[in-house]
Amino acid sequence: MSSFFKMEEQFRTSEISDPAFESDNLRFITVKSNHLRGRGDICVFVPPLENLANIPLVLLLHGVYGSAWSWSQQGGAHRTAWELMQKGEVGPMVIAMPSDGLWGDGSGYLPHHQKDFEKWIVDDVPAAVRQHIPIVGRASPLFISGLSMGGFGALRLGIKYPETFKAISAHSSITHLDQMALFVEEELAGYSQADAREHSVVGKLPATLPKLRFDCGTDDLLLEHNRALHQALTQKKVPHMYEEFEGGHQWAYWQEHLVDTLRFFNRV
Repeated sequence: MSSFFKMEEQFRTSEISDPAFESDNLRFITVKSNHLRGRGDICVFVPPLENLANIPLVLLLHGVYGSAWSWSQQGGAHRTAWELMQKGEVGPMVIAMPSDGLWGDGSGYLPHHQKDFEKWIVDDVPAAVRQHIPIVGRASPLFISGLSMGGFGALRLGIKYPETFKAISAHSSITHLDQMALFVEEELAGYSQADAREHSVVGKLPATLPKLRFDCGTDDLLLEHNRALHQALTQKKVPHMYEEFEGGHQWAYWQEHLVDTLRFFNRV
């Protein structure tokens, strides 16, 4: 039986991997997104448990150069999550790891070049998971996290859409669009927004924010930017948790501290 579906409600077309060929409880979804003006990919970890409904959905955003496979195949995020569930340290949750839209070295999870990479994450990814993974429903709490550019996306989108996300956690984050120049070859003018406040993760602060934490390695090139964000949030009296750990801007750090994110989401 073909895995091809016509989706009249949300997506014109969508495909999901065949369980006969899946491994490690990972599933792969491709949908045609109006926001991307093309197809977008999502890797999804679905815990092998029964009698679940409306369980939490965690979005994990990758950094520059990466794609939907990065968090699982470079960071082992699905194995970390399952180990914590088996130990009883976190409850059941589905982990969705979408691509950023695959523009240039990284889309920044911002709208530009006639594509809305922001709405792809906020609207399309949760909708695609709900359509294909029955244990995720409209009542499922939604969390967002990411690393580096994905940390920028998680912080900015989580703060911008407080009614959508229950909590935010970010690792080694870019905190302002200007810092993308450290990683990408594309001109930053291409990312620019009409409202320059969109360039900072704290450019627009709503009255009420989701629960918030972020961390950075003490050998990370973005450390001072993260410290400055912590200071800015403290001055604005925004409740948050900021932590520093040994390590640099690398997968060994993110793999280790994803545990902090999942435990934080579980507590929330």
